[in-house]
Amino acid sequence: MRTPLTSFVVAFMALALAPFPADPPLRGFFPQSMQAERELETRFKTMPDPARMREAMRRLSARPHHVGSPYDRENAEWILSEFKSYGWDAHIENFDVLFPTPIERVVELVAPTTFKASLEETAIPVDPTSGQQSEQLPPYNAYSIDGDVTGPLVFVNHGVPADYEELERRGISVKGAIVIARYGGSWRGIKPKVAAEHGAIGCLIYSDPRDDGYAGGDVFPAGPMRPAQGVQRGSVADMPTYPGDPLTPGVGATKNAKRLPVKESPTITKIPVLPISYGDAQPLLAALGGPIAPSSWHGGLPITYRLGAGPARVHLRVRSDWGLKTLYNVIARLPGTTEADQWIIRGNHHDAWVNGAQDPISGLVAELEEARALAALYQQGWRPKRTIIYAAWDGEEPGLLGSTEWAEAHADELKAHAVAYLNSDTNGRGYLGVSGSHSLEKFINGVSVDVADPESGTSAWKRVQASRILNGSPEARRDARERDDLRIGALGSGSDYSTFIDHLGIASLNLGYGGEDDGGIYHSVYDDFYWFMHFSDSSFVYGRALAQTVGIAVLRLANADLLPFAFTNLAETVQGYVKDLQSLRDRRAEQITERNRQIEEGLYGFISDPRDPITAPKRETPAPQLNFAPLLNALDSLNHAASRYEKAYTRATSEGRATVARSVNERLIQAERALTSSEGLRNRPWYVHMLYAPGFYTGYGVKTVPGVREAIEQGQWADADREIVRAAAAVEREATLVSGIATALGGQ
Repeated sequence: MRTPLTSFVVAFMALALAPFPADPPLRGFFPQSMQAERELETRFKTMPDPARMREAMRRLSARPHHVGSPYDRENAEWILSEFKSYGWDAHIENFDVLFPTPIERVVELVAPTTFKASLEETAIPVDPTSGQQSEQLPPYNAYSIDGDVTGPLVFVNHGVPADYEELERRGISVKGAIVIARYGGSWRGIKPKVAAEHGAIGCLIYSDPRDDGYAGGDVFPAGPMRPAQGVQRGSVADMPTYPGDPLTPGVGATKNAKRLPVKESPTITKIPVLPISYGDAQPLLAALGGPIAPSSWHGGLPITYRLGAGPARVHLRVRSDWGLKTLYNVIARLPGTTEADQWIIRGNHHDAWVNGAQDPISGLVAELEEARALAALYQQGWRPKRTIIYAAWDGEEPGLLGSTEWAEAHADELKAHAVAYLNSDTNGRGYLGVSGSHSLEKFINGVSVDVADPESGTSAWKRVQASRILNGSPEARRDARERDDLRIGALGSGSDYSTFIDHLGIASLNLGYGGEDDGGIYHSVYDDFYWFMHFSDSSFVYGRALAQTVGIAVLRLANADLLPFAFTNLAETVQGYVKDLQSLRDRRAEQITERNRQIEEGLYGFISDPRDPITAPKRETPAPQLNFAPLLNALDSLNHAASRYEKAYTRATSEGRATVARSVNERLIQAERALTSSEGLRNRPWYVHMLYAPGFYTGYGVKTVPGVREAIEQGQWADADREIVRAAAAVEREATLVSGIATALGGQ
């Protein structure tokens, strides 16, 4: 495990680093409002209680609580009672979604020897909840199609497109084969998707000990890493096409919703899939013949990693119950006053694959403490300008079900009223991580300055800055030292923010602490209270830090005189994206030209080893020049508009222009929406944001300016020019809106 910075290093860094202003102005507040806000936040920060978080985690993770389980509903009802006891107006909102659960699972080696995989995670005596087998979902991949197949086994590394290109060069086909892929390199649902595209008939996914097992430390229960029998469950639905209920794309899965037949859902896999442990994977991999795998494909098992195909043959059978299950979303409100029709939304999911102490309860207990503290302030007389909505989502694990169905059901209201969505999921010890809308980058930097890091004694902002200077690339170090704001990442998918930003164009942030706790219990029976209390934030001081961070963000968004968006950061970020796209095109052009030349010169034949032959790759169409002018012109417009807005904002806030604030705020809400297109992305129209989306072949990982980037990556050059025009139109819409708001504020 990585150890915290010593007090000496912390003291040294505090002296060495350029100081951030000790008491900077609060973004969005007039001078007459600022002192009251700071006093309110000071009171708020004292309220989140680590002891309450610990007991809430103990209660919520006491039993398995997957979608459709009795304890999932019981937890939702308990969370509802907590919100009501704090003083919130709360209710449960139900949706009925497709959630398959396993009936039959078989993985067996049938040649050249025999072996039957256990497909079970054994109970550990010191871990009391690991033995609740009668309530646990066994290891499986939700939304795998049913199937019974037998075929030769092929090892495909991470199972991403580049891995299949390597296999093709070596003359290895997966057509008619069962592939075995290791976790990592992409989201798990990409692996069966790409395997099916290449003709495979089945897919196994295993956790290699090099990645989250004994190569990283002692295995559980002696340490935090994945033991030999540990398995990562998870959804394999094609969420880059759309998340949520596979049968009701684009609409809430209410009882009367029109549903697709299961066989017509485009997000259910085309081949059967199962996850297995590295204990079960080792005999299968050891039975493979064929060429030795490339060195970068080697894992941590004590075997020779070979590619196949054969002589190993595997039988795979999967059969599930394809019934509907009821979701229990808990929705709570604190009413606003002068701008009550503007909503600040905060969420964390409550369902888990098994007991889920880390994922998601470590984030949920912080949210509950925020809610309790906000309600206490409300009872003491504070009233927010804007309505605050807190949500505990159900069904996140199978595919962002609860948040997606709720947001789709309330889409028109959310487009009209939602200011921002703030999300958390897991939480641990370490550094504040933030990704999200870059119009909120300056705002969240200001929040993190005012939250103390529990271990270092400095601010959460300063600790992240120190880490980037010490551990970052030269560019990251320079940014951390010289830029006013620390950069935040862009959002792809993988948690409940996805529908808000990707589908509805609502400015969003995802927040959580981490980076110091190693672990290998993700989505296994060992993610429970025992593991968390031995190997993570056992004192819950980072739970308190998360509650303080998100709670202050909620307070500022709810109370601000002017909504605290800043567009100079957005414009600078988009400029970086455009430069990267230009460089990507040039790199691809150079790679294609050189590769085609190598093929023409017959170089692959000269170096091919007769005992381990390789073939030349296929020629590619040379990359044409792309016309980036529309995007560059739109970027110029956005830079100018953002600068005008910032000057107008500074003047308006310093002068306290309350008379224009409300009308300006109504327009600011639409700023993120301007970056969307009603047509959506090419081949996946559910995703409408033109700057951010999960990659079609990455799953969780973000692709910025996704239409353009993926067209370049995939060599679809005509599409690339069309997507440049579409992205430029979105940036131009943003520039026009921001410029108009600047004028409304009195900008020159």
